Amino acid sequence: MSDFNFYFGLGWEHIMSWDALDHLLFIAALAAIYLLKDWKQVLILVTAFTLGHSLTLALSVMDVFRFPSNWVEFLIPCTIVVTAISNLFQKKFTTKSIRINYFLALFFGLIHGMGFANTIRFMLANDQSFGWGLFGFNVGLEAGQIVVVSTLLLVTQVLINIAKINRREWVIFLSAAIFSLALKIAIERLPI
Repeated sequence: MSDFNFYFGLGWEHIMSWDALDHLLFIAALAAIYLLKDWKQVLILVTAFTLGHSLTLALSVMDVFRFPSNWVEFLIPCTIVVTAISNLFQKKFTTKSIRINYFLALFFGLIHGMGFANTIRFMLANDQSFGWGLFGFNVGLEAGQIVVVSTLLLVTQVLINIAKINRREWVIFLSAAIFSLALKIAIERLPI
């Protein structure tokens, strides 16, 4: 159980730390188009991201493949930029129109999983309970993501229903802010 707690803490820190700003921005970009009443869809969305993240993390830790870390670190903010731009094209916010985020969460989760692989590879590879450690990490990651999206959904609820801010304008504002930060990070990480 101590292995689980250790890796749970790593997963939690991976999302809840300011060092994980790119991860926080991606989760915010994914959830920006949802309302509190959509919490089940957002939970599925976050889980899809965790699944993609887990798959490449596990494959990378097991040395099935490796990708140059400078390119991964550049691609991560690029995924945020693409997700934020996708939000700008949402006009009606129907269930059908926002399904693209499930694809983005799963596919871009694959890229994000490679980002933490180099850090955790050595710990998990030398640990006797590889599966249990990976499970603990992912549960911690999922718990942190749920806290982040819950907070964002509550803020959105207050702004749209109480402050009477137009939903589309809120999505544009939030997505533009996320886009700007992610673009700055991408430029800083450009592998030259």
